[in-house]
Amino acid sequence: MSILVTRPSPAGDELVTRLCALGHTAWSFPLIEFTPGRELAQLPQALAALAPGDLVFALSQHAVEYAQPLMRQASLPWPATLDYYAIGRTTALALHRASGLNVAWPQEGETSEMLLQLPALRRLKGKKALILRGNGGRELLGVTLTKRGAEVRFLECYQRCEKFYHGPSEGKRWRDRGIDTLVITSGEMLQQLHQLFPAIDREDWLLGCRLIVVSERLATLARELGWKRITVADGADNDALLRALQ
Repeated sequence: MSILVTRPSPAGDELVTRLCALGHTAWSFPLIEFTPGRELAQLPQALAALAPGDLVFALSQHAVEYAQPLMRQASLPWPATLDYYAIGRTTALALHRASGLNVAWPQEGETSEMLLQLPALRRLKGKKALILRGNGGRELLGVTLTKRGAEVRFLECYQRCEKFYHGPSEGKRWRDRGIDTLVITSGEMLQQLHQLFPAIDREDWLLGCRLIVVSERLATLARELGWKRITVADGADNDALLRALQ
């Protein structure tokens, strides 16, 4: 098994290191990189506008990684009177370490759908919800919270920027190295990878690779794009991806 890990650094590099330590052949090929979000500086004011019992959602650990230095620089604590939620275990741990507060997250799966099943989020009339995320992304969480009565605000803490690669050169490089397994952690990166290579590489090699994804939604998208061998990890963190690859 020769594995291509497309998730961004540093998580992608860490996964490759762990795979190699277990005797696998693995390479890092990050498809995106991160920069500060256009609304990041508004975070202190956005938190101050919330009342006790209002909600804060972190949709990725990257949102926390960009938010926490700003809070520390401003010498501001995360308000203890708010209720905090995260999309998954890794993000919840990052937010807990940053705030020192309890963070709820769905243990059944790291998706918006699972998060919305938490009993505390069923009735939200009169609540405000602040959603910390990157640029773009799915609107399901915000739409559903609004339907349940919350006043929702998105705040862009970071931006995902597509990395440029020369498709024909990269196709030759990875085919020569015998890549037969791909790790993909977002729909954005899945479509980017599908479009990157020339048609001959896509048909003769890429779509024949085994695909490791982090949700059934991604698996469905992968099938629509032409992949047949798909494994869904039981989470989006590196531990879950390692389990899926073993």
